Amino acid sequence: MNSHKSNQLPLSHLLLALAIVAVWGTNFVVIKLSLDAFPPFLFAALRYTFAFLPLVFFIPKPKVSWTNMCAYGVAIGVGQFGILFFAIDGRISPGLASLVVQTQVFFTIGFAMFFAKERLKLYQAVAVSVSMTGLGVIALHTDASTTFLGIALVVIAGLSWGIGNTVSRRAGSINMLSYVVWASGFSLPPLFLISWIFEGGWQQMSSSIGSAPMSAWAGVFWQSWGNTVFGYAAWAWLLSRHPAAVVAPAPLLVPIFGMGASAYFLSEPLPLWKLLAAGLVIAGLIVNLFWPNLEKFFRKLSR
Repeated sequence: MNSHKSNQLPLSHLLLALAIVAVWGTNFVVIKLSLDAFPPFLFAALRYTFAFLPLVFFIPKPKVSWTNMCAYGVAIGVGQFGILFFAIDGRISPGLASLVVQTQVFFTIGFAMFFAKERLKLYQAVAVSVSMTGLGVIALHTDASTTFLGIALVVIAGLSWGIGNTVSRRAGSINMLSYVVWASGFSLPPLFLISWIFEGGWQQMSSSIGSAPMSAWAGVFWQSWGNTVFGYAAWAWLLSRHPAAVVAPAPLLVPIFGMGASAYFLSEPLPLWKLLAAGLVIAGLIVNLFWPNLEKFFRKLSR
């Protein structure tokens, strides 16, 4: 299969990649709207409940250890999305959250370097510095809609995403959809427990579930099936047919969709400083992703 991967995305595959990142980007608006009905950790628990059920009865368990799936489920379910939902619930605007969470790229690189005992390359240091400058711009403009705590929480969510990426890579070549579905079950106990302890106990949980409007439940299912099932399955399908370098740039559009959707649907303002911060963070991501290829290109030109 790998030897026949295409180096070009046909139009249908390109549109599929754009659909995936559009779902992932606009999802931040869905999160914000659904949090009007559900407290954040209960919302995360419901997301993974329906990512786990009923698919777990129809998809075979992936050939990976229970420990690995548990680590992934807790890192992604609790550390990434539980904390992300908590941050978006009044502590950071969804558009900025879609941008700040991309710090996961650098955490993923850091963990890979730590385990492989590799040294930080100059272009990676530059990429991190540029993106961190963008985060600094955001930190200097905290207000009622974006707090320093919210920024810190989303960075922690990015760290957890990086942990999840590292754990999933150690799982080897597996069916990613099966992996995500089965690992989702390990997200549920800690998420429901946190909600029960900190979000008002069973009475508040049952009240939120019973009184939630259909629009909020649509948000839950959009999280479960649109983001988790469709997003991961379609992404894995694209990766199975094209080199990672061909597909990998697509998620750079997630913050653009996220900030654009937040501005359109939630009237989130886009002042110059926010656009500058977005430009710096995305520029850092681009340097990290494309510099090795650009360096080869410039070397060829200089010969």
